[in-house]
Amino acid sequence: MIFCPKIRIVLLASLFLSYSGIMLGQSPYEIILKADALNKAGNPESAISILTSSINIKPDSRLYQLRGESFLLKGDYNSASENFIAANNLKTGSGNYGLAKVSAIKGDAGSAIRYLENEMKSPSRRNEKDIMLDPAFSLIENSAEWRKFWKTEWYSASEKYLTQVEFYLKNGKKDEATELISAMEKEYAGYPETIYGKALMFIFTGNYTDAVKSVSGLLTAQPENEQYLKLLADAQFRSSNFAGASVTYSKLIELEIPDAGLLLKRAECYKNTEEFRNASADVEKYLSFYPSDKAAVKLAGSIKSASGDNLGALKFYSDNIKIHPGEADCYIDRAYSYLKSKSWDMAIKDLSMSLDLDPKNSEVWLNKGIALINSGNDNDACHDFRMSFNLGNKKATEYISRHCIK
Repeated sequence: MIFCPKIRIVLLASLFLSYSGIMLGQSPYEIILKADALNKAGNPESAISILTSSINIKPDSRLYQLRGESFLLKGDYNSASENFIAANNLKTGSGNYGLAKVSAIKGDAGSAIRYLENEMKSPSRRNEKDIMLDPAFSLIENSAEWRKFWKTEWYSASEKYLTQVEFYLKNGKKDEATELISAMEKEYAGYPETIYGKALMFIFTGNYTDAVKSVSGLLTAQPENEQYLKLLADAQFRSSNFAGASVTYSKLIELEIPDAGLLLKRAECYKNTEEFRNASADVEKYLSFYPSDKAAVKLAGSIKSASGDNLGALKFYSDNIKIHPGEADCYIDRAYSYLKSKSWDMAIKDLSMSLDLDPKNSEVWLNKGIALINSGNDNDACHDFRMSFNLGNKKATEYISRHCIK
């Protein structure tokens, strides 16, 4: 089935309304999450609208800062500057980075660097990589001011070591990361960067218990450190301590960290601890910001399925197919829900659709064969079992010997 763009837009609009309700009486934090989602969707005008409504009720530096980002996306640099200045007036320094970006985009390297220098003196300064890769500074990166700025040692040696460790681990270079961490332990034993780097290595190697211990020690000194809390939650989740991870994600949400993805991660924790009502509440709040997010809609369906609400699961899986009609895994999700309820014909139809899109999925061929057996179609089932086996699925051997060898 082919969905025309107009139908898709209407569908997404209806899903947004069903997931989010009316945007009234929301906290500044929720407005920030929604406006950020609108910016990411390329709709800064709507972001500006809801931010303005919230600012008119109660000014907040975060709202001005984000509205400045929205005006930047829109290309209205004067309005962006006004908002970053307003953010600074409410919270010293909160608009400096935005003002640096506006100045850079205008080609005013001198002003951009002055604002960046103030930003670097802030305890919440951005890391070197994020600044270097920010496209806003591309117009001044060849300027004398920019080169002079980076000659200053803004970051300590231990911070630079940690940045390199993160780079190596992200790219799977364990030996190089291990060598750097050993150097850090010799030169900077007990430094937060060294302890954090070791925690990253513990997670990389699957030693989640020691990762939790390391990060917990860091949090004793800085209990509201976003970076430490996120790493702790990740280590707890990976070690199957879902209750502990949900508490840590709750702490991050209570701190109003502007990351809607935290809701999805907490929902996963709640699902694993069988707190299905809480899990559904989190994922549906996330969907109020990102109604077409495939992973979120799938998670909403899996939560319903785990709670025993197969009809509720089917609704979400059907939504995902409507939003992403060309994605094989969306048909697979709904098919497996049909298999669970023994709706064999419906499962066969969805599995067939997924194979049209991805004919090399051996597990789908196997499950389609199982559905065909249960619907009484042994001949077609044997074809599917052989297809699964030919694609390398050894589990198909049992079904072939049981049903296809006379």
